This record gives sequence, structure tokens and C-alpha cells, in this order.
Amino acid sequence: MKFSSRLDRFGDEVFAALNNRRVALEAEGRTIYNLSVGTPDFEPYPHVVDAVAQAIQDPQMWKYSLRDLPELKQAVCDYYVRRFGVKGITPDMVCSVNGTQEGVGVFGLAMLDEGDTVLVPDPCYPVFEAGVKIAGGELAYYPLNAEHDFLPYVEGIDPAVADRAKYMIVSLPANPVGSVGTPELYAQIIDFAREHDLLIVHDNAYSDITFDGPRGGSFLQYPGALEVGVEFFSLSKSFNVTGARIGFLVGRPDVVAAFSKLRSQIDFGMYLPLQKAAIAALTGPLDEVEHQRLMYQERRDALCDGLEAIGWQRPNAHGSMFVWAKLPGGRVDSMAFCEELMERAGVIVTPGASFGPHGEGYVRMALVLPPEGLRAAVDAIEAAGIVG
Repeated sequence: MKFSSRLDRFGDEVFAALNNRRVALEAEGRTIYNLSVGTPDFEPYPHVVDAVAQAIQDPQMWKYSLRDLPELKQAVCDYYVRRFGVKGITPDMVCSVNGTQEGVGVFGLAMLDEGDTVLVPDPCYPVFEAGVKIAGGELAYYPLNAEHDFLPYVEGIDPAVADRAKYMIVSLPANPVGSVGTPELYAQIIDFAREHDLLIVHDNAYSDITFDGPRGGSFLQYPGALEVGVEFFSLSKSFNVTGARIGFLVGRPDVVAAFSKLRSQIDFGMYLPLQKAAIAALTGPLDEVEHQRLMYQERRDALCDGLEAIGWQRPNAHGSMFVWAKLPGGRVDSMAFCEELMERAGVIVTPGASFGPHGEGYVRMALVLPPEGLRAAVDAIEAAGIVG
């Protein structure tokens, strides 16, 4: 059978290859420190679990939802006021998605015609690229590099490319590079969007995991953002519900309406018990979320301090549950280094090249072990002689 040529737009899935080798090494009795996939090891909060447990007892909760519950949409609106200080979000500016992965993956189908251009960060979370490719769009990369603290540098984007672009994807705090936006940067991005008549699509999965500065926020809290942008907002990392796939598209009502129309053609809405879980998370206490942020910071310190102590350049790690580390010892091939690190030290990380051309020369490490586990991983790296 001849399959769609659309599949040729996508490369091999790196996580599957790494996981296959992990299974083989564990079968040999090796101790493995898996820092490759960003799945939180913290437990979901009891009030969120209780909301699901109660909802699933009701037979009516097992039917097609067909829509977002009004109380869910209102909970998102109220949360944006309570958590981010964003007033003016109304229910018509909210649409649930089955996780940011699914949302970004199909967003281009609602926005793009064949050949339309999208500005995408490089390095970036792979679905940012995949969503454009699925819709037949053209990728125009803007680099995130050390020279500009791994942040978007809009002055470096070719104005002609910006004029062609339909939208620009921005992700802060950033996966994989660990950078965090500033009010000044967001103001520049909003002005840039106005100047070039393009939409900003902001990925806000890690607003509750920031270090060394002010608490994370929302793109929509900045003046003018609601006129030029939308935001994918996820509960996955803040509330440890990654498998439940709970997220939202929030912002400009015309864009949300277009996305909602597309979504109505391909699914029957979010499972009702998960909508109840989302309501519980959005309306419940946030003290544990802050406590968890501090625990992530302790992990960040354990890993970055440890790597720096054995001669690595200190990683970029100001937010998200990842650190972005330059290859030590003058190495330049990130995939080869990941294989070396796995075989010699039993530490699994993700090659930077899998996140885009500017990711080469780096690796991403996930903060998914407690501090003592991360220190043990660093000890294994040092014992293997993989030092700076």
C-alpha cells in the first residue's frame, strides 16, 4: 500500500529510539537515570483526583460532552483574573483542547492555506513544526541562541519574512531552552505583531515553573496582547495531570471560534469527568503549586550546580522543567553524545538537534528526579569521565 506523502514531512521519533535502548540497558541490570521525557513525577492533587472519582460515578458523565461546560469556561476566565491578573477574558474567548500537543498540532489546519508561512522558534518543541507541516505551511525559523539569552530577538527577523507570516509561535517559559520572558520582551513582540499584521500564538505550559525572579505569568496580561494573540494554556505541568490531556486555547474570539469550528469536525469534546477535574484545579487552592515550584528550583540547583562543578558550562535554566546544557569537552554532535552518555553513564537525555538546527551542540535534561537522584546522575557522569 502506498501511504500519504504527507508522512515524508516528518523525521524519526527520537524518544522512541532512546526508550528502546533504555529498556535494553535495564534488562542488563544497568542503573539508568532517565532525564529525557518531561513527565512530572509529582502526584496530582487530591481535590483534582476526587473531582474525577466523583464524576465517573454518574452515568450521565459517560456520554459525549459535545461542548465545554459553561462552568468550565467561566472557571478559566476567573482563573486568568486570579492567577494572572488578566481581566476581560470571556467564555467566547475559551476553548478546551486535549492537551497543548493536540491543540498546536491541529491549529494550523484552522489558520493556514497551503504554502502559508509561520515563524517558529529554533530550537522548539517539535509539535510547533509538526503542526505547520500537517497543514501544508512553510516554516520560517527565528533562532534562540546564547547571544540573546535564548530569547526571541525580533529585530533579527527579516521584515519581508515577517510580512509573509500568518502567525508567530512564541513559547515562554521555553521548552527546551529554559528561558523566561520579560515585560520588555513581550512589549516588543506585541509591537512586532502589529507592525507585520501577524498573530502571536503563545504556548504557556510552564507559567508555574520559573526560577530566580518574579512568578511566571501569561502573555495575555500585557497591553495589546488580546488584540494580536491567543495562548495555549495547559494544566499538565502545574497540576501533574499530563496523561489527562487538559488544556485550553484562550484569547482573540475570532481565532478561538475558527479553532472551535475545526475541532467540532474531528472530536466530540473533552471527557466530562476531565472537565470536572479541570474545574477543581482552576478553582481550588494554589499553595501546592507554589510549593512544587520551589521543589523544581531545588532540583534545578542540584543538577546545574553539579554539572558546573565537574566542568560543564552552567546550563540555561530559568524556567520550565528542563535545563539546556552545552555539550562538554568540545563535542558538537548531540545525538552521538546522547548515545555516549547513555552507554557510559546510564544517563538518558534528549539531543538538542531534535529540537531544530540551532539545537545542535546542546542537550535537554528534564527535572524528573528528586535532588538526590539528579546528584547521583551527575556522579555517574563524572565517574564515566564525561567532564568539561
